[in-house]
Amino acid sequence: MTSGSTGVTANVPASPIVRVPFLDLIAQYESIRGDIDRAIAEVVRTQRFVLGSEETRFEKVFAAHAGIPHAAGCSCGTSALFIALTALGIPRGAEVIVPTLTYPATAEAVVLAGAVPVLVDVEADTGLIDIEAVEAAITPRTWGILPVHLYGQMVDMQAIAALAARHGLKVLEDAAQAHIAESRGLRPGALADAATFSFFPGKNLGAYGDAGAIVTRDATLASWMRQYRNHGRLDKYRHDFVGFNFRLDGLQAAVLEAKLPHLERWTDGRRRVASLYRAGLDGSGVTCLVERPYSKHVYHLFVVRHPQRDRLKKALAERGIDCGLHYPIPLHLQPAFADGQAKTGRFPRAESLCQELLSLPIFPEMTQEQIEYVISEVRARA
Repeated sequence: MTSGSTGVTANVPASPIVRVPFLDLIAQYESIRGDIDRAIAEVVRTQRFVLGSEETRFEKVFAAHAGIPHAAGCSCGTSALFIALTALGIPRGAEVIVPTLTYPATAEAVVLAGAVPVLVDVEADTGLIDIEAVEAAITPRTWGILPVHLYGQMVDMQAIAALAARHGLKVLEDAAQAHIAESRGLRPGALADAATFSFFPGKNLGAYGDAGAIVTRDATLASWMRQYRNHGRLDKYRHDFVGFNFRLDGLQAAVLEAKLPHLERWTDGRRRVASLYRAGLDGSGVTCLVERPYSKHVYHLFVVRHPQRDRLKKALAERGIDCGLHYPIPLHLQPAFADGQAKTGRFPRAESLCQELLSLPIFPEMTQEQIEYVISEVRARA
């Protein structure tokens, strides 16, 4: 269709196809190959594969980087959520308020901890949890709030913290997509009981397998979480309580520590791509999600809306551009969380977003040619 403000149409002569991957982890590896190879070789040389010095060192440097006093490494982002909920003493059957637009792991952890996720709608322009909807969902059974910093932008944590304080609720942040993001100058964990991170390979700070971490200002809580993730033991033979094996292995900790010094630069690179997208896609027929003025968005994903999302995704794929969907089905319409009562129309803003959202390629190593090609192709085919 015609992009009305530019006069560009889908019938223009086809330019040469430029292959643009959704994410290029090979390019990232090549840029720091020496650091990564040395880190892995040292773990293999010393055989410190589980709970060695690499993990302890990474916990310290990650906590410092996050601006939070304590960190506990663990096996993945989902186990981080589960451990944190358990450490905070969530009662069985308690209610936790969760946005319906998120990856299922957010609600899965609540269910696995023996509690009930209470789903609420999101903001139409950001996809972040709607704070008025959170307040409306609070009942005498509500134990906590689990805001999700979706796509790399933080929820307004001052508002969430104030709301939680008024009602005596716990707050656990799902920051799986928001490494070093900021809201009003504060990073995840600053205003909550704890915040959790995923280091899945595609994340802004990604391992070479599954890995995760929890940050908290509470030293006692951090100590308990480290003990819980290691079968409840303090030393090799003493188990103080029943825990589980949610440990962060040495190879992943070494990779993450090698990558961490580059995270600020990579984040600047993502923000540069996002800025060029925003300028280049203005008036194109797609709508960019909003970055709040008080927020430092780290753009784990760059998400746009289009009323014919599936058609546009297919057209871009034919032109060599790999896009993603995050996420096409809200939790209240997922069989796992609907209890057989999935009802379309329950959360209209989330449902509308899920039908229109498209994630464009974004990674720090994107070339100017790739960025301009994506913009040009979106403008021509939106």
